[in-house]
Amino acid sequence: MFRKHIRKYGSTLALLFVALLFIWPMLWLIFASLDAHAPLTVRLPKEFTIDNYRAVLTNVSNYRSFLNSFLISFSQATLVVILSLFAAYPLSRFDMKGKGKLMYILLFLTGLPITAIMVPVYMMFFNLNITNSLIATTLFLVATALPYSIWMMKNFIDDVPIILEEAAWIDGANLVQTLRTIVLPVILPGLSVVFIFAFSGSWGNFFVPFILINSMEKAPASVAIYQFFGTYGQVQFGQLAAFSFLYTLPIASLYLISQKFMSNGFTLGGSIK
Repeated sequence: MFRKHIRKYGSTLALLFVALLFIWPMLWLIFASLDAHAPLTVRLPKEFTIDNYRAVLTNVSNYRSFLNSFLISFSQATLVVILSLFAAYPLSRFDMKGKGKLMYILLFLTGLPITAIMVPVYMMFFNLNITNSLIATTLFLVATALPYSIWMMKNFIDDVPIILEEAAWIDGANLVQTLRTIVLPVILPGLSVVFIFAFSGSWGNFFVPFILINSMEKAPASVAIYQFFGTYGQVQFGQLAAFSFLYTLPIASLYLISQKFMSNGFTLGGSIK
């Protein structure tokens, strides 16, 4: 009887435990951001206040850091979607020698730790005199996100029946028209998945902009959050929690808005062909 209950409720208890691990830090963000004397522990605020949010929202540099984050993340995600689409379409539709090996190489490149290549990347940026450049940093983030994005996009395009494109070709449509009117509407959920994957990865990336951008005026929010650990001599947990909570809102909103596309997109895709 005991083993029967373990099998019946064990998975549920395990999922609840995992959910608690994710919810617990969010509880600290909410409670600490409203606490006038926030500690580094989860507790109900003894003195409710919105001064932490007021201090964050009245700081002009915070607005600038959020704008930098949006410009980097949106530009990177848009370029990743466009480039991965044009790279994945021929991989999906045309027979090429060694295509399977190429797909595995792309998948292997996604496993390279970013810390292992940042030293040579920084030296390259330094020699080319493009450090502290939002454009150069964005392009590097595009390059790091492309391998896995191409791999995902190719699988999404594989699920589009080729007969739909052949019918468009018979009607006189060219390759660009077929891609725009036939393929894109079908893989729209997949495009949403790739965009969110790239956007969230760039939005939460601390290490790359921390190394390649050395000016606080150009620093994104992921780096600007570091100010609460050094500028004031001691950690301002309340303001740190308020800033962090605001920092999570764009990603949470993006997931909620695109939830339908995300659920459909993850059902697309298949094996490497």
